[in-house]
Amino acid sequence: MKFAVFLDVISNIFIPCTVMFTTLRSLIHPGNGVILSTRGLKSDLHIKWVRPEKIACWDPKKSGDLSPLEPLDMTKPPLEYQESEELKTANENVRKVFSCEFMGRRYATQLARQQLIDKVKSNNLDFTSCEVQIASMTANIRNLQEHYKLSPRDKNSRVALKEIIDKRKKRLKYLRTWDYKKFEWLLECLDLKYHPHPPYERVERKKSLRRLTSQWCDEVKSKKLAEYRNELDNQKEMFLKQKLETLEWAKKEEIECGVEPTITDDDIESARKQLEEWKTLKSIQE
Repeated sequence: MKFAVFLDVISNIFIPCTVMFTTLRSLIHPGNGVILSTRGLKSDLHIKWVRPEKIACWDPKKSGDLSPLEPLDMTKPPLEYQESEELKTANENVRKVFSCEFMGRRYATQLARQQLIDKVKSNNLDFTSCEVQIASMTANIRNLQEHYKLSPRDKNSRVALKEIIDKRKKRLKYLRTWDYKKFEWLLECLDLKYHPHPPYERVERKKSLRRLTSQWCDEVKSKKLAEYRNELDNQKEMFLKQKLETLEWAKKEEIECGVEPTITDDDIESARKQLEEWKTLKSIQE
């Protein structure tokens, strides 16, 4: 008896569920012409989202260095021997020993750094101003960027490069806040581009697809407008001819009917002039 009651309860639950799933499947089936709105459906638009490429912080595109470090002249003496009169009159072998090529690359880098500093310093005793610090950091950054291209596994140089870029960005932000004219002048002298810290925005597929869809709709709209404009341009010559003929016919009919003509000769000449100008423009375009 209990087993029979259990079967009746199961049948009362299972049969309505079966009917419901059968009805739902018939609605979703494409042959019925009814499609329920679901979240898993793909768009019919020919839009493909590609995750944007991540640019490293040391890359010149992100750091703002528009030009690399100037080529180092390894034949010059180091900075401390630049004013030496004895070295200028010394033997060729002595000058070679006291050159940057013999003493090391870092001495040539000091010369390049000093060249950038000389461009922006206000006087000969200017060693600690904001623009001098930025010029010195710029020389170090460009030197480390070239080194990192040759040695991409040098993690210490990468960390140092990132720290110097952050410090220079702080100095540029400070100078931009308190002296904007000098800030613009400094960017022009050092060939830099200032990238302010962007607002945080999470990279999301749906958000990017919405923007791409809006962009695609704008392109379709502009394309259709351009096609319609070309179609009207092709019909413009015929329209101007019909306009000229209609004006001449209307004026002739008004004169024959004894009515004061409402169309003047200036209107007809203006229409004829428009037709000639359009023919000239069309021949130039072709």
